Amino acid sequence: MSDAAQPTAAEVRAAAEAVKTALDRHLAAVESRSGDDDPAVYEAFNQLAAAAETYDELLYDRYDEVTPFEIPGAEEALPPYGGPEEPNALSVLIRRDYAVVEPQRLLAHAQRIEEADDESPEASTTVHGALGLLFGEYEPDEIASRHKEFGLEEGDSTLWVTASDEIPDPGEWLEAPFEQVDPEAVVCRFDVSAVFDDDADDEEDDDLESALSPDADEDLEPLDADR
Repeated sequence: MSDAAQPTAAEVRAAAEAVKTALDRHLAAVESRSGDDDPAVYEAFNQLAAAAETYDELLYDRYDEVTPFEIPGAEEALPPYGGPEEPNALSVLIRRDYAVVEPQRLLAHAQRIEEADDESPEASTTVHGALGLLFGEYEPDEIASRHKEFGLEEGDSTLWVTASDEIPDPGEWLEAPFEQVDPEAVVCRFDVSAVFDDDADDEEDDDLESALSPDADEDLEPLDADR
């Protein structure tokens, strides 16, 4: 890694402070947990794992030192599966985070949606109103694939598949759809985060450097000067 790409000492210190804060939050969640499967504890655990991994990476990049922490993968953060052996129903819970990085682009799209529906241009004049129009017009998967077009930037995302014996009654969970998630009923989960993607990016960079290294050119035939 070049000197220009190295994190500063202040960045390493800030990452260390983030670990301390995450430790305090995790302990507070454990002390106030409502049961063995309190979702707040697992959320605090994941936040602590992410903070520790970031600190570990910055510490190594800056000082060539490591920590004794072993960060488990996302699936390892879940308790052992304790749901039904032959589930008759399932729930798919999806969370995607976005940052509104270009509000004007978002507002322009919302205005076009209103104009196409011949509605009065009122909701599209505010960011929260524009978001309501956007998610009312497009499916979440389409927004995910076109987020840059709408002035959004992707953050973390996760998808959980949970199993149950029977499907809930209509309207039963609508008031609090994400409140009663049993981690032991999670069949599988898929996470997308810059925290986990950095290693893959580094491997791609290493592969690219290997492909462009001088040694890779040894077997190339020189071009004919007449061509």
